[in-house]
Amino acid sequence: MQRITIGVLAAVLVISTMTGAGMPKTDKQEKLVAIVIDDFGNRMSGTEEMLKLPIPLTMAIMPFMPTTKQDAEAAFQRGHDVIVHLPMEPNKGKREWLGPGAITTDLSDEEIRKRVEAAIDDVPHAVGMNNHMGSKATADVRIMRVVLGVCKERGLFFLDSRTTYRTVVPQVAAELGVPLLSNSVFLDDVSTLTHITRQLGKLSDELESNAVCIAIGHVGTPGKKTAAAIEQSIPKLQSKARFAHATELLPSAARNDQILP
Repeated sequence: MQRITIGVLAAVLVISTMTGAGMPKTDKQEKLVAIVIDDFGNRMSGTEEMLKLPIPLTMAIMPFMPTTKQDAEAAFQRGHDVIVHLPMEPNKGKREWLGPGAITTDLSDEEIRKRVEAAIDDVPHAVGMNNHMGSKATADVRIMRVVLGVCKERGLFFLDSRTTYRTVVPQVAAELGVPLLSNSVFLDDVSTLTHITRQLGKLSDELESNAVCIAIGHVGTPGKKTAAAIEQSIPKLQSKARFAHATELLPSAARNDQILP
């Protein structure tokens, strides 16, 4: 599996979810759509169904969980991108929902660094990272400077799940020179087949005016429904774009600077 080594980048790719600002807009180039599936690592419902989907996927795997390594290896063997699904503090919710090794705003810089490095080490084949929850942490400049600093040192891109409109991830990523991707559509924030299908339609609509789009779904409660809806939507989405790994959406300078692990 190739790893991404971050050099000096002239620009950072930022895909905005709220306005579409920063998205390449063209009808002439090949359009790309990347589907990211969160919450692997804990024997969640829909895991096998997601792994069997006949398209490139990006699997976000939580560290320090019962099947973290098993799921990472399974995803890697099937040719999917693997990224760390880093638990981060939300504005609302119980802390125990985050799982082990969570990044919270009461931690020191040193402890944050230690936890991020340990999370990366715990997920085999990881080439990137995204936030699990994190509406509070991703709005905190201090926190994100440490998290993204480790990503840069370890050669990982960051995918901003955009769980808050107050996210500071784009500005800090630009400051540090960390390649950044951003979520366009949550597929299953409501875990009904009707809603998931509607969100996939929204993703299709986004591709009318944007050259690249990212959608995030989940294993767990909506997992089997999300997998079924994605499979059903493949022909429609393929008529507009090519399914791609998240790494294919990175700035060319980052994609070209790759070495074997």
